[in-house]
Amino acid sequence: MHEIDYLRDMVVIMGIGVAIVAIFHRFKIPTIAGFIVAGMVVGPKGLGFVNDMHQVQVLAEIGVTLLLFGIGLEFPLDRLRRLWKIILIGGFIQVGLSIGVSFLIAKYIGLAWEASLLTGFIVAVSSTAIVLKGLEQRGEIDAPHGRFTVGILIFQDLCVVPMIMIIPFLGSKNGMTTDVIMTLIESLIIIAVVLVASRMFVPRLMDVIAQTRQRHLFIMTVLLICIGTAWITASVGISLALGAFLAGLIVGGSGYRNQAMADIFSFREVFISIFFVSVGMLLDLSIIIPNLGTIVILFLGIMFGKFLIVFITGLSMKMPLRVSALAGTALAQIGEFSFVMLGVAATYQLIEPNHANNLMAAAVFSMLLTPFALTLAPTLAAGVGKIKVLTKLMDVKTAEEASEQTSHLKEHIIIGGYGLAGHDLAKALKKFNIPHLIVDINPENVRLGLQRNEPIFYGDITSPDVLESLGASKAKTFVIVVNDQSAIEQAVIAARSVNAKLHILARTRYLLDVQRLSDAGASDVIVSEVVSAEEVVSNILKMNVVSNDENS
Repeated sequence: MHEIDYLRDMVVIMGIGVAIVAIFHRFKIPTIAGFIVAGMVVGPKGLGFVNDMHQVQVLAEIGVTLLLFGIGLEFPLDRLRRLWKIILIGGFIQVGLSIGVSFLIAKYIGLAWEASLLTGFIVAVSSTAIVLKGLEQRGEIDAPHGRFTVGILIFQDLCVVPMIMIIPFLGSKNGMTTDVIMTLIESLIIIAVVLVASRMFVPRLMDVIAQTRQRHLFIMTVLLICIGTAWITASVGISLALGAFLAGLIVGGSGYRNQAMADIFSFREVFISIFFVSVGMLLDLSIIIPNLGTIVILFLGIMFGKFLIVFITGLSMKMPLRVSALAGTALAQIGEFSFVMLGVAATYQLIEPNHANNLMAAAVFSMLLTPFALTLAPTLAAGVGKIKVLTKLMDVKTAEEASEQTSHLKEHIIIGGYGLAGHDLAKALKKFNIPHLIVDINPENVRLGLQRNEPIFYGDITSPDVLESLGASKAKTFVIVVNDQSAIEQAVIAARSVNAKLHILARTRYLLDVQRLSDAGASDVIVSEVVSAEEVVSNILKMNVVSNDENS
């Protein structure tokens, strides 16, 4: 291809990509889906503005490398330690069930076992980029369902590398015995070398480069480690993805993780955008339109099936119904790494083009729906919480059962949430004989409260029926001390609908939430970051005042 033609193709791709993504953004449709649609439009199977895909795929591979490098950077050990139970147990159940169910269904419809297993890999992975961005925008990363969702996403991301490594063997006609053993041995050797390098060589190199205070030199060094490690692993027959991921772990362990992430972020976003454009270029509209019925059935099966699997995973780990339902909704789509696996599988002719197109189309539809699903998730979670069969399995007293026991209460206080703040408040109220009730959606917290002889019940505070059962229409105050930001606002609205004169005190994390909660009906809002800031200022002033007094 002539250089001018290549530049023209890049201009066309970026121009149409920017236009479509900007339009999608106005409708709150994911950026990733916008780039995929842009690829569908400009590609040889669309309007044909770009016919030579080779150069585009070269840039796309760089994007994949940087994406996996970024995953390696984003795995600090302290984060893994906090979520280890969710990551290992919850992630294993979710990924295992997703692969197993998908494999059986694919085999049932007549696919070969290799293609069936690949289908399981593709379906098991959710979109880290879309889900985390959605949770962050809604302030739900640190909510119970946010932590559960993030833990499973981490396990999925860890599984991506071995999944991609297995694909070439699935497509190999020489079997998986000798080659697999040799590759595993080589992989162990490479990993050992990488771990030694991460401890000895790379931190010293990064220290030397950082001391130069030359940002461009630092960026080039980070890219050298990323692409160099990926090239070494690819040269010995191991996955390029594994090399990029290990390179991320190396740099992340050197103490320069945050700086490296900040410096490569723009590069990664540009190249990975081109990767998603290249994925869209693979979609053949002439195949999708005749198979639209099949694609819709596949899309609905994936969304409902993954929701159910994540929901079951949450229940198996004794998560509240609301948490399980919200996490299931967030993780129901197919992720960006599924496209990476489809691309690798196409190289080894492991999957039929028609089936690959159907899967890609279903994945795009699932991504398009995710932002809307996240918006509707709280309503869905509230509906799930009303299913009596599920609540009985929790073996706790439900709020609905409280109506008979609390009919005599009047001017009492309802505490929403039995974490540290809820426990301390209940303890103080008990000390002064102030009548109160506690409601929490975490069955473990409810059982703990019952052991302490607290008047605590299982229920969703976002439900007007639950609040009515707790006597909210006759209560004096409703105190909301949960960590789920969306639940706080919905609880305020629900409580205000039950009792227009009820004093509602809500605790929130950020100052920006005060006006929103006040508009929803909160009487008073306590802001954690303001309280923390005041405490910091107070302590610093005390230290300095004492220090100055002692010196004077």
